[in-house]
Amino acid sequence: MSFEQSHWVWMNGKIVPWKDATLHVSSHALHYGSGVFEGIRCYDTALGPAIFRLPEHLERLCQSAQFYDLKIPYTSAQLDAAVCEVVRRNEFKSCYVRPIAYYGSNSLGVHPRNNPTETAIIAWPWAPFLNKNGESQGVRICISPWRKFHSTMMPTAAKACGQYINSILAVQDAQRRGFDEALLLDKNESIAEGSGENLFVVKDGRVLTNDSRHSILMGVTRDSVLQLARDQGIPVETRDLQIEDLATADEAFFTGTAVEVTPIREIENHHTWPNAPGPITKKLADLYHAATSGKDSRYHRWLRPVAE
Repeated sequence: MSFEQSHWVWMNGKIVPWKDATLHVSSHALHYGSGVFEGIRCYDTALGPAIFRLPEHLERLCQSAQFYDLKIPYTSAQLDAAVCEVVRRNEFKSCYVRPIAYYGSNSLGVHPRNNPTETAIIAWPWAPFLNKNGESQGVRICISPWRKFHSTMMPTAAKACGQYINSILAVQDAQRRGFDEALLLDKNESIAEGSGENLFVVKDGRVLTNDSRHSILMGVTRDSVLQLARDQGIPVETRDLQIEDLATADEAFFTGTAVEVTPIREIENHHTWPNAPGPITKKLADLYHAATSGKDSRYHRWLRPVAE
């Protein structure tokens, strides 16, 4: 991924040149990770450039902010318009969009009571997230030695900046060991999620995944894939997932804004799916791409045209 084509940023209510979208070194978020963010996709669709499930992403942004008592001084309608403006001003047809709200500079006490809320939106072209052949050939994963934090430690329902230190540790370890991605377990040794993805397994024609009881972030892409599966009459089950479920699965895949629907082809050099993606994974990936591209009119409600 590269920022070379990104020229404009929305910051605190106005569009500014990329080089001017800066924060002070004393900003609370830089020292303590006290911010929240979203990852959103804009797709080049039959309707023109369109943001995928923008209301749901902005709702989660605001909910994440509430967990940290971070008061975003803009309405969802204002943020909606700002996201579209950033995409238009940068003249992107497809891109990744990152809204972020964080505590700025005033003091460095752990409690951010006197620090202002800063809000910004950036966008840039997005390359394949895990590896360039991941979608067509699958990715190699390992079980991380790091555990996903429990909701009694931090709010797992929030997409907060500092919480991603957990993910950084996991993916650094995975890539040092030669894998594309890590899979984190929760404190009870059940499967939680990848460093930035939700997990699905396919077994005997059924699609299985876990939920908020298992320390995961409830992904918007996860929700989309569940809806697509149900609409196709594919049986869906939400429950606790164990390593054994993954090791004995017929197929497995990740979902997320960045990875979309990415098949898994190998776990820890032991269990492999050499023909990944499997038939159900491929079907769901095709349905997802039809929805995000605007080719399937049943899901036009998920697309927010930038030109409107």
